[in-house]
Amino acid sequence: MKSDASSQVSYLWMIPMLIVVQSHLGLALPGRYVNEITFTTGPFNEPSSTQYPPVTTALQESPATSGIVNTVLETDGRPSIQPFPTPSVPPVTIPTFSLVAAPTTNTSTGYLKLVTSPKTNSTRQYLGRRAVGQAMIDQTEVFRPVATTPPPRHIPSRGDHPAPRLNIAPQSSPLSTNKFYANFFLGSQDQGVWTHPYSLTWSKGTQNARSWGMAVSHIDTDQRVFGPRVDDIPGSPARYYINPVAIQSIIISAVELGNATILSTDSLQAFSAKANLLPQAGSSSKITFLLVQGMGFVTGVYTNLRPVIQSNVLFRSVSVGARSWAGIFKYQITLEDNKSWLLYATPRNGQDPQLSLVSNTELRGVYNWSGVIQIAKNPGGPSEEYIYDNAAGVYPTAMDLTASTFSQTGTYEFRWRKAGLTGANGPKLLMFALPHHVESFAGPTPFAATPLRLQTTTKGIATAIIADFWTLIEGNLPVDMGFAPWNGSLPQGSRSTTSLSPTAIHVINKVAESEIRQDMGNQTDLDSMYFSGKALSKFAALVYAVHQLCDEPDLARLGLSQLKVAFARFSTNQQKYPLVYDTAWKGLVSSGAYITGDAGQDFGNAYYNDHHFHYAYFIHAAAIIAHLDPHWLQLNKEWVNLLVRDAANPSTTDQYFPFSRAFDWYHGHSWAKGLFESADSKDEESSSEDAFFAYAIKMWGRVTGDRSMEARGNLMLSVLARTLQNYFLMQDGNSNHPAEFIANKVTGVLFENKVDATTYFGTNREYIHGIHMLPILPYSSLTRPAPFITQEWSLIFDPENPLAPNPASSIQGGWKGILYANLALVDPRKSWDFFAREDFDMSWIDGGASRTWYLAWAAGLGGAP
Repeated sequence: MKSDASSQVSYLWMIPMLIVVQSHLGLALPGRYVNEITFTTGPFNEPSSTQYPPVTTALQESPATSGIVNTVLETDGRPSIQPFPTPSVPPVTIPTFSLVAAPTTNTSTGYLKLVTSPKTNSTRQYLGRRAVGQAMIDQTEVFRPVATTPPPRHIPSRGDHPAPRLNIAPQSSPLSTNKFYANFFLGSQDQGVWTHPYSLTWSKGTQNARSWGMAVSHIDTDQRVFGPRVDDIPGSPARYYINPVAIQSIIISAVELGNATILSTDSLQAFSAKANLLPQAGSSSKITFLLVQGMGFVTGVYTNLRPVIQSNVLFRSVSVGARSWAGIFKYQITLEDNKSWLLYATPRNGQDPQLSLVSNTELRGVYNWSGVIQIAKNPGGPSEEYIYDNAAGVYPTAMDLTASTFSQTGTYEFRWRKAGLTGANGPKLLMFALPHHVESFAGPTPFAATPLRLQTTTKGIATAIIADFWTLIEGNLPVDMGFAPWNGSLPQGSRSTTSLSPTAIHVINKVAESEIRQDMGNQTDLDSMYFSGKALSKFAALVYAVHQLCDEPDLARLGLSQLKVAFARFSTNQQKYPLVYDTAWKGLVSSGAYITGDAGQDFGNAYYNDHHFHYAYFIHAAAIIAHLDPHWLQLNKEWVNLLVRDAANPSTTDQYFPFSRAFDWYHGHSWAKGLFESADSKDEESSSEDAFFAYAIKMWGRVTGDRSMEARGNLMLSVLARTLQNYFLMQDGNSNHPAEFIANKVTGVLFENKVDATTYFGTNREYIHGIHMLPILPYSSLTRPAPFITQEWSLIFDPENPLAPNPASSIQGGWKGILYANLALVDPRKSWDFFAREDFDMSWIDGGASRTWYLAWAAGLGGAP
């Protein structure tokens, strides 16, 4: 692509118009606003005529501007269970050592053989080749298929999933379960869908207008509702903030829609879907809504219906506006809440829709009309309106995603498919970018930004971009991150620590002697994929630390043998609730809900909740086993790849799983909620387990030689590092959440429509913060930046701060270990001293972690003597 000024100008939103730029430099920058711009609107100016509601109807209704605020945390599929089992582990007494005189290496006894370790050559050679990042030197395509074969025969199939596919048209590609539009095929179908910055809701005959059309809403910051203040946190932040729902500002409807109306969906893809309103089942007349994340207009495509545009906020006035494109009819709308909206109608045959204001709730057009109606909110004056004018008439129908990596740089591109007036000289596509997009824009994309901004519900302010595609870059991929402790603040190439001091090794091995002899089979033989996976991952990290960091191959071999037997129970599908392949929604799910009838069994796994959390632990454990024993790989690769395909299938050529079930490339993070209707739409609680999944597939890609998977994991980690800092982990001065909320430091549960600083399993402060920490592994240094950790620790958990409401020293149970392991990222010595103390209480280690790994972690980050 050209990067000169001429190619940038061709990419801009600016359609030919008179531009006057005044600058003290006397220069006009391409695509940029400099001081003051004036313009004329081209050849289609027409006299404006304004309609007002008839006097007889003007006072019939009151504006419905309050909406509904859902303060209850919806717990469908979310059992109130802490996120780790707590097995009993015998206490270990660590002898006291001099911090000056470290124990000496004694190769004759096999103790502390760090240099002369008889590790297998195949393992060392394999990782030695990969450690230099050989696979990352060349450009690597990120979205190559993992496999396209059906699930193996020992995974049974069944087509009787308990969640019905409600009015979903047949389609050849797999159905996405965790995407933004799911409310339109779940439950009552009348909960909202958020495209950002707009939301859409099927009205279903409610409120003033009694409409059966599609309601459009946009919420400004002054409409937010805040929860009670948390007075024990300095700054007294609000516990939650919520955007009201059911404010039906503009409703796109038709006279023919009524109580027989059907809402159907089709063309369900990762970033888009079509929602259809039909007067009755089987009707050929319909309104089709193109739902695309970030869409600049809400677009309804009419087929042989009489248009009705309604409002439950009530119309104050409607004016026929100047037309900037031939064949497009424009209306300027002012509602009783003093908000301004724009309507653009593009008839299929040139027929004027003749929208007339018949009441304060309804604009009505002509019969048998076919064409496109687009709605947009105008937050400003003429300059913002002109941006919309020049983009009206074209709309996105779907988005294609491509990505590649080269060395330490990852590039991904959003490219939209379009419909409407798509000619070269016609209107240009308008899409809204979230703050993390704008930070990552590269190439010509920054020059396509406009001054038009709209507030989103939970992601800050969206910026209107006029372009058919966006280019985004992440420039510091963690290609050198491996299984060992990793410090992202150090220079590339020196960030992993694989050698520990003799003193550290002696202390760690004393603990490992006990921990590695636990009954791995018993601890992993559970009725939950989540808890079983956590235990397998815990033991894998323990075995790795003993073998690679503490140079005790015999002890590691003892643990590895147990671990492989425990893992085989799952890879052969012999666990308590075996996995099944669901042919209805196309995914790999636990049979637990089928057997028990409990949708919340295993955190809703059968309904596609949390698959990226659950399966990440198995993938991580498998990567370590394969790293230590490459011969094990070929016997287990297909099963582990099946988990990867279910949670994060990278290719539409794989017809057995949807593309990227959990990770949302538009939002830059995953959504955990599956097939459960929700008033506030999709949500995610554990941002750290989201990043853990990306880390797990990165490492599985490395040990299997799948360069595309490793590159994908690297890119996902880098994107997550950016989005977590923007939206989940709130440093002082965060601009994407309200100032009244930031002192919570973490979001708790982030929905598309609200943020609640709590968890599904309790309101303890260590729960709320700890769920964004676990598991503590090398990726943590990338996604949890040191300034944030320092602020969080000082404000909430520092025992030396008398104002800290929840000093870590007073916290009990496994959360205490998580907090101090997290502390190693900024104060590894304090972390080491905590885990190495003689009176250590093993109840401080949760069932998904080991003291051995935490000691190795703190030592690797520089905390050990």
